[in-house]
Amino acid sequence: MLIFSQTPNPCQFLKQTTLKSTRFPSRKKTLLPIISNTKNDEDNQKNQSSAGRIKRLVLPQQGRVKLDLKPDREFYSYPRFVAHVDDKFILTLTNLYRERLRPEMEILDLMSSWISHLPKEVKYKKVVGHGLNAQELSKNPRLDYFFVKDLNQDQELALENGSFDAVLCTVSVQYLQQPEKVFAEVIRILRPGGVFIVSFSNRLFYEKAISAWRDGTAYSRVQLVVQYFQCVEGFTQPEVIRQLNTATTADGGAKENNSIFSRITGWLGLVSGSDPFYAVIAYKNFKSIYE
Repeated sequence: MLIFSQTPNPCQFLKQTTLKSTRFPSRKKTLLPIISNTKNDEDNQKNQSSAGRIKRLVLPQQGRVKLDLKPDREFYSYPRFVAHVDDKFILTLTNLYRERLRPEMEILDLMSSWISHLPKEVKYKKVVGHGLNAQELSKNPRLDYFFVKDLNQDQELALENGSFDAVLCTVSVQYLQQPEKVFAEVIRILRPGGVFIVSFSNRLFYEKAISAWRDGTAYSRVQLVVQYFQCVEGFTQPEVIRQLNTATTADGGAKENNSIFSRITGWLGLVSGSDPFYAVIAYKNFKSIYE
């Protein structure tokens, strides 16, 4: 986890009652590692770092490779204040959040940026953001706190077991090189009945997506995310939501455009036309039913 230079050291932090703000000109705050002062420090740390059990690995080693081998932190070192999907996709996602999330929930927006796509009229109990660019996260109006961490370097989250009701991952799952470990961490930090919503389209930074995603079809990418859920013990059977706004193949997948122009726009993280919407959703242990 990245802690900014103006943040007090942990010893100073323990003497305070509130979190210090970051150096960015906003009200956002960084999360600091949880430091215990009890005699059971070692046991607590072991308990906190114990992720869900991975039943099997989904990706072979070659499926995890990216074209750009430089650390992701370098690629995301400067902010991109752009929408990575079109308005129709965003509206569909916001409506899905409106349906599945409740105001009393504590939410982790995993691999987030300067926008979270949550419904504006709903005030949630707490929204924590994670990402790779602090400037983007500091501009996100929905985040109460945020932290910076490269999940391809270290998958362990410095968050307490069972501390969130929902985890969101929007148009970013294609960049995970160790998705099994990340999904195992997600189930650890979810409360029983908590939901994990993974949404994506056909846009990507081509050189930063893993080869299993780059070389796949729309259908195979959905199945890949389904397998990420299924490989970790404790998730319910994944639910798939599709809203296709492009031409489709016989099996219901979106047709892929492999033209030179499409390849170039893929490298830039841009595509033309309307974005298809995909979401894969699962719950920890059971799906909660609200009246």
